[in-house]
Amino acid sequence: MAEEQQAPMPPKMQVLGQFIRDMSFENILSQKGVEGDVQPEISVEVALDAKKRPADNQYEIITKFTVGSKNKNGGGQLFLLELEYGGIFHVENVAEDQLHPFLMIECPRMLFPFVRRIVSDITRDGGFPPLNLDTVDFLALYRAEIERRATAEAATAPQN
Repeated sequence: MAEEQQAPMPPKMQVLGQFIRDMSFENILSQKGVEGDVQPEISVEVALDAKKRPADNQYEIITKFTVGSKNKNGGGQLFLLELEYGGIFHVENVAEDQLHPFLMIECPRMLFPFVRRIVSDITRDGGFPPLNLDTVDFLALYRAEIERRATAEAATAPQN
């Protein structure tokens, strides 16, 4: 008689807390002034960090967004926003080999709507039209980082 195998438990994630770890907004346009037609060009850079907390199954995830706007017609930077937004997560039932991707994809995905709102509010309050960030594909971002690391390791590996 075959033993019954229990179905694996589905992953469980709970957001225990969210916070702004660091934020800076510089309205360079108002400091320096701009002459002529202003046509903003927005750039967004995203970086992620995850670390284990002392409590069981708890992790701190930090999303780092650098949002800049330059004038397409020359004249330099219009504004610069740097935001580090974090969350504390309780994660269970995730296989060890799947934990890193889970933390770097699913957790930031949960935080992103709050980051989008903060960026919109800060740009509006800073004297610009509110900036509504496009959705970030954290899976593609994770894959690109893994590929970048593999390429860097291959470049530094000793050749035979």
